[in-house]
Amino acid sequence: MIKLKTGISRRTLITGMASGTIMSVANALNARTPSGFPRPPADISDSSLSKDEDYWNNIASYYDSTAGIINLEHGYWGKMARTVQEFYLSATKMVNTQNSYYARKDYTEDHKSCVRRVANALGAEEDEIVLTRNATEAIHNLIRQYRGLDDGDTVLYADIDYPSFKTTMSWLKSARNVNAVQIELPVQADQSELLKKYISAFDANPKLKLILLTHVSNQHGMIVPVKAITAEARARGIDVICDSAQSWGLIDFKIKDIDVDWAGFNLHKWIGAPLGVGALYMRRGSLHKIAPYPGEDDPENKDASARVHTATSNFAAILSIPAALDFHENIGASVKEARLNYLRSLWTTEADKMSNIEVLGGTDESSRTGMASFRKVDKNSVKDAQLLQQTLENKFGIFTVVRKGLASGGCVRVTPQIFNTPAQIEKFVSALKTLN
Repeated sequence: MIKLKTGISRRTLITGMASGTIMSVANALNARTPSGFPRPPADISDSSLSKDEDYWNNIASYYDSTAGIINLEHGYWGKMARTVQEFYLSATKMVNTQNSYYARKDYTEDHKSCVRRVANALGAEEDEIVLTRNATEAIHNLIRQYRGLDDGDTVLYADIDYPSFKTTMSWLKSARNVNAVQIELPVQADQSELLKKYISAFDANPKLKLILLTHVSNQHGMIVPVKAITAEARARGIDVICDSAQSWGLIDFKIKDIDVDWAGFNLHKWIGAPLGVGALYMRRGSLHKIAPYPGEDDPENKDASARVHTATSNFAAILSIPAALDFHENIGASVKEARLNYLRSLWTTEADKMSNIEVLGGTDESSRTGMASFRKVDKNSVKDAQLLQQTLENKFGIFTVVRKGLASGGCVRVTPQIFNTPAQIEKFVSALKTLN
C-alpha cells in the first residue's frame, strides 16, 4: 500500500482535526449514521413524525442557525448539517495538505465511490451519472449539445422554467434555426391540468422535437407530472430534458419515477452537500443524441462524462457527498418531504383564507412541495414583489426572496427548511395578516 510522507496510508483522510482523530477515506465514504443521531419513535407514520417537534428540535441542533433573522429562503442552496460541514472542512485541509499527490494518485477512486453513491441514491446505474458543479451546468450542456434538431423544428419550454434555461432554449432559435415556443402554465394547478397543457402544446406544434421540463418549479414549488408528460412525448418522437435542480431531496423519488433520458440535479440544495456539487443523469442508450463537450471524444457513445468538462473541481466538496447523503437518508427522504410539506401547509392554509393574498403553486397534494410563493391580489409586478419582500425583511425580520419570470408577474417565494419551526412560521403568518 502506498504511503504518504506523513506515514499515513494513501486511503487516509484527516477528518477529526480538532480532536486529533483520524478516519480512513474508505470508512468516511462508506459511513452511514452520524454519532448520536436521533432516532424517531418506532411505528410512527411520516405524517405524524412530521409534527413531532421534539424530534425536529433534535434534528435542528445539527445545524448552525442564522443570526438576527427568520430565514425562510432555503431554495438558493441547502445549509450543511454540522456533521457534513466538519467532514468538508477536514477534507479541505487534507486536500490542501496532500495537494497533487492525493489528487493524481488516489482521488480518481474516491471520486468513483462518490459517483456510485449518487447513482445508488437515485436508483441509477453508475455509468449513467456524471458529477458536475451544479444542475445548471448539466442542463446547459444538454440543451446546447442536443443533436436532434433540423432547420424548422420546434423546441418547447414553459414560463415556470429556470430563467437561464429559458434563455438557452430561446438561443436555439438563432443558433440552430428552429422555432422556440414558450407556453404559459397556470400559477395554480393540479397534475391533470398541467398534463393537458403540455398535450395541447404537443398538438399545436407538430414539428416539436425537444422539450424542457421542470420537475419542481423554482418559482413556486409546483410539481410537474414529468413521467406522464414524457410518456406522451415519447409516443410522438419528442425528446425531454428534465430540470431536477430543486426536486431531489425536496420530494422523495427515484429516477424511474420521472422516467426521463436526461436530467440535471443539485446536491447542494435539498441533499445538503457543500456548494458546487451537482449531477448529470444520462440513461444508457441515449448518449448518441447528445454530442460530447467540444474538444471531448467519445466515438462509441458510451462515456457520459464526455458530455461535461468540469476541469479542476472542488475535491473536498465532492468527497463530502456521502456524508450529506448519510444525513439525508438517516432522516429519510419521505419523512423529510412530509416535514417540509407540513411547514408549508402551516402558512398556505392560513394565507388561502386571506382575501388580499394569492398563494401560487399546486392545488392538490400531488402537485405541492415544501416550497410555495405568494403575492398580494392585484399586485403582481416585480416591483410589487420587491416591496413585499422588503417589508417582510425590514419590518418583521423575515427573509424571503422575489421570483420573476412567470407570465403572470412577480411573486415572493417562501422556502422553509427542516430546522425551521412552527413558531417561526406562525410569525410569518402574523406578518401576512397585517399586510393591507
